[in-house]
Amino acid sequence: MKKAAIYGQSYAISSVKEIKILLQVLEKYGIDFYIESKFYNLLTENNALEDIHKSFASFNDLDNSFDIMFTIGGDGTFLRSATHIRDLNIPILGINTGRLGFLAIIAKDLIEETIELVVKGKYTIQERTLISVKTTPELPDFSELNFALNEVTIAKKNTTSMISVETYLNKEYLTNYWADGLIISTPTGSTGYSLSCNGPVILPNSKNLVITPIAPHNLNARPMVISDETEIELEVDSREKNYLISLDSRVTSVPKNTKVFIKKTDFTIKSILPENQSFLKTLRSKLLWGEDIRNKTTI
Repeated sequence: MKKAAIYGQSYAISSVKEIKILLQVLEKYGIDFYIESKFYNLLTENNALEDIHKSFASFNDLDNSFDIMFTIGGDGTFLRSATHIRDLNIPILGINTGRLGFLAIIAKDLIEETIELVVKGKYTIQERTLISVKTTPELPDFSELNFALNEVTIAKKNTTSMISVETYLNKEYLTNYWADGLIISTPTGSTGYSLSCNGPVILPNSKNLVITPIAPHNLNARPMVISDETEIELEVDSREKNYLISLDSRVTSVPKNTKVFIKKTDFTIKSILPENQSFLKTLRSKLLWGEDIRNKTTI
């Protein structure tokens, strides 16, 4: 590892200590690093940096010469970093200064230990599926960043009324979901919004997608696991003139006569899994699997 990018949230600093540790360790190993410009400006304004460092502003400033991108924050920060990486195949390692952390898995006290493992090559690469959206008629909001790492969500807008989502798989009719919305989730997103709507947990290397209705009125509707080679078509009807489509955290309003087409992208996002971490270990830790709270003392 010779060259790294660093990405963090540009609206607040809650992890100055961790940022300084990260920079110190990178300098210790002689790793050339660039900090995302908005994040860098925030750090500078708050006197969090002692020296002047190099920065990058967007996807166009990155290339295959970068060996890794570090994210500092929570899972939302990791997801947003993917919009800078896109199809460049730069692996991402998330340092968790947020809350839950299924993507940003490196704890604050393991930064130095983890970077040492990565420098020594003691890690594996997880390839994470993304899904893309196209619409008819075409919408300018999706012209460039039309992909999602977690999920694509169809949702009602500004009303208590449900929407209906007529759903086709590989051009064959599946069903009409009467619900508050519909989530199309990747394996990465299976531990996110889909999970909170009773969707299943899927291992990151699974070749599947999940269709999860949000508060369905047809009570026999259940989350459905499908092959990630499936092409999905959605037609939405609503009492309102518009409904919402979100790609991870990016949301846009869409006229109700718009058809939505969802499929797997032809590139993946690479995440780094150091030897001291595993997805199952993260699941047990974050979801408290195997914990018996009856035998714990509350202070």
